[in-house]
Amino acid sequence: MEDRKKEHLHLAFEASVNRAKADKRFMYEPLLAAHPNKEFKAINFLGKKIKHPFWISSMTGGTKKAASINAKLAKAAGEFGLGMGLGSCRVLFDSDDFWNDFKVREYIGDDYPLFSNLGIAQVEKLVEKGEFDKIDFLNQQLKADGTIIHINPLQEAFQPEGDRFMHPPIETIQKVLEKVKSPIIVKEVGQGMGYESLKALLQMDLAGIEFGALGGTNFTKLEQMRSTGNNSIFQGFTAVGHTAEEMTLMVNQIVDEVEVKCKNIIISGGITSLLDGYYLTQICKLPAIIGMGSAFLQYAIKDYEHLQNFISQLAKGWQLADTFLKVKK
Repeated sequence: MEDRKKEHLHLAFEASVNRAKADKRFMYEPLLAAHPNKEFKAINFLGKKIKHPFWISSMTGGTKKAASINAKLAKAAGEFGLGMGLGSCRVLFDSDDFWNDFKVREYIGDDYPLFSNLGIAQVEKLVEKGEFDKIDFLNQQLKADGTIIHINPLQEAFQPEGDRFMHPPIETIQKVLEKVKSPIIVKEVGQGMGYESLKALLQMDLAGIEFGALGGTNFTKLEQMRSTGNNSIFQGFTAVGHTAEEMTLMVNQIVDEVEVKCKNIIISGGITSLLDGYYLTQICKLPAIIGMGSAFLQYAIKDYEHLQNFISQLAKGWQLADTFLKVKK
């Protein structure tokens, strides 16, 4: 105890917080609850119950390290009761050599949601050929609950080997919904979606929408960095898009304006602060959880214990926020 007191004295002057940095989004209520225990309330999401409001967003697919990374992420999802989206499964249509990299249901278990992932360009080609059954076959083989379709027109435009869309993605998605049995989530890949796109998606029979908002990994910028040409003319495109907060507010506006069919939201894109994520889920008018990709990935490439500790800290922080903080009206 004496050592702790000495440590307090030593750190006291460094531990002050400037009043200007006060987080004005919350009321802090320290008297109304005891410290939370380790029992977590189950959350209904995508037709299953998850233990924590965190989604492991799609990141890696078709690389040499994909098998190890996917296995670690799926194991963590199973241990902590999280949902998970796989990285792009496109490679599975080109070769039979990579199935084991994506077959992770045994690690996550049957209780928690697992979704495959395809780009809209690949889906468009399947639609043109009438090969809708390949999407359901993919999910049957992976024992996945459905498919995430990622929308990435700017990424494809700046990718030297990128695909070109022949049809508006919204038309392709509608055709998939009419023919495919598997539940579908639609996401962007780092720049989010505007009001009209969100409004169209929310009125469709989708299992969910993932933001992929501006502020996290930006695949348009990534492709420009890969290019050997002079892209200075196009650099402004990397700053185009919508933040997670902006998209949450747009969803709320749309919910007030029209009848929505899609009821599950994954708020992702630049969610590095736990309290930022907590705030957005609390103000969202649809059931929402937080999606993170690179945040999980940076620990998954290390030892599994690093990933465990990261998720444990997330869960602890969320419980504390849920116990002692109230969003200001």
